[in-house]
Amino acid sequence: METTAPGSARADAGSDSKGSFGPVDCRKAKCIALTFDAGPAEDTPHLLDILKKEKVHATFFLLGKNHVKKHPDTVRRIEAEGHEVANHTWSHEILTDKKPAQIRAELEKTQDAIAAITGKKPRLMRPPQGRTDDTVSGISKDLGLSQILWSATAKDYSTTDSALIEKRILDQASKDGIILLHDIYKGSVPAVPGIIDELKKRGYTFVTVPQLMAPAEPVPGTIYRP
Repeated sequence: METTAPGSARADAGSDSKGSFGPVDCRKAKCIALTFDAGPAEDTPHLLDILKKEKVHATFFLLGKNHVKKHPDTVRRIEAEGHEVANHTWSHEILTDKKPAQIRAELEKTQDAIAAITGKKPRLMRPPQGRTDDTVSGISKDLGLSQILWSATAKDYSTTDSALIEKRILDQASKDGIILLHDIYKGSVPAVPGIIDELKKRGYTFVTVPQLMAPAEPVPGTIYRP
């Protein structure tokens, strides 16, 4: 599948582009986006405390079933504290294995559940395991959803070792990168302070995924990968 890098989207943005900048202009600054999948969960409020203390905004790709529906107050807080609320499907099914009606339901149910809590539907989605195709892209476009992949992953589903998770992310960090972590696994949230501290020392500014693309705006259906 053809993908677009956030930096390329920025470079191609026209003079009339209306994407919102974050704390810096990522055309000039060294930016990186911190993203979390598959929550909200029990550790998400603690993660939000960390991000608030560090003055970092992240992008949360939320699961509908057993997560958004179970933790509406956390979803509301994510939105209220300036993070980007995004869609990670209803039940983490592999979309490329599903029929079009099932794909649409996986995304639409989560859109509606989030909108019922925050008052607005997400504009970003992340397909489980990053698996997408033309059918998924077409349905995403219909629903106003851009697809967001990643450049750095700790494979934190396979370890509870926070030091290892931190090392893996720091080894893969790069300008205009998108970091993938999960706030549902025990080793992940404890790794976040060290990741933030070290990347700040390296001169990075943390932004949300849309801020990484500004002044471009995420285009529905498009697959973005650094």
